[in-house]
Amino acid sequence: MSAAKWLNKVKWDDQGLVPVIAQEASSNDVLMFAWMNREALSRTVELGEAVYWSRSRKKLWHKGEESGHVQKVKEIRLDCDEDVVLLKIEQIDSIACHTGRHSCFFQKFEGSLNDGDWHAVDPVLKDPESIYK
Repeated sequence: MSAAKWLNKVKWDDQGLVPVIAQEASSNDVLMFAWMNREALSRTVELGEAVYWSRSRKKLWHKGEESGHVQKVKEIRLDCDEDVVLLKIEQIDSIACHTGRHSCFFQKFEGSLNDGDWHAVDPVLKDPESIYK
């Protein structure tokens, strides 16, 4: 199958992006959500490490390029509608989040409709200021 064929199977949105879920292969923890364009997905396959499209910076983002917290890709899956990519990864140093936590999904809703709030339930593993220097 040519490169264009497997990339063309993905249903890219109007901006040429596809949502991506990064899941830790060993624990099945969902670590983060991001976006990829065709080049990011191609580079991910080529390098065996996660490369995303940063919508805020408008450029490719090799996960861990600044922090060292690289995501080694073990498996890539496409969902049944072919519009979401799942990366099963090994998270280097156990830190996926820019806050220094294991997962970006560290805030848990607790309470009810009228008195609920979000609470951080996972610890900071490394001071974020020391990660991005």
